[in-house]
Amino acid sequence: MTSDLQTLFRQEVELAKTEIREEGAKAGKAAGMYGGAGFGGYMVALFLSLAAVFGLANVMDAGWAALIVATVWAVIAAVLYVMGRSRMREVSPKPEQTVQTLKEDAQWARHPTK
Repeated sequence: MTSDLQTLFRQEVELAKTEIREEGAKAGKAAGMYGGAGFGGYMVALFLSLAAVFGLANVMDAGWAALIVATVWAVIAAVLYVMGRSRMREVSPKPEQTVQTLKEDAQWARHPTK
């Protein structure tokens, strides 16, 4: 009976490994697609910025048009930076729940009858 349980346990572990590999492959492909979408979005922003510079250059000097578009992007970058910084401050690098349960487990191990 013990060998049957060991065999069953090993099979379950192998099944879990296989499932994790398959899901990892799916996640990798999805991440690649997100990367491609990000690059595509970057290209769109670049060419829309150039279009804005050329459009503004019809009514003002091209240097000022480029400066205006660059300033708009600087403001966008600053706002995103501030928002990202405030969200990052909310992140706790320590897994609080895990630490708490480990403390409880250690307490129980010291005094298993309580």
